[in-house]
Amino acid sequence: MKVKYFQDTDTLYIEFKTGSVVETKDLDENTQLDVDGQGKICALTIEHARDRADLQHFSFEQRSEANGNSSRSGASTESGRPSISQD
Repeated sequence: MKVKYFQDTDTLYIEFKTGSVVETKDLDENTQLDVDGQGKICALTIEHARDRADLQHFSFEQRSEANGNSSRSGASTESGRPSISQD
């Protein structure tokens, strides 16, 4: 899984899996969902991301169902800009 933020266009791109995208569905005028031939989600694109998502407090949590353990990783920086991959 990859998360990219493009500052110049204020676009957040979340890639869930690599694969051949066969269809892009418009969820609304600023949100697109890419799916493969089996209808599985490949990626999500969110335009005007700063207004629509809390990028300053981006984090993720990975959980293991077997033992209930989790690890959390915050990705915020002191400048308030997310430290996710920025192209």
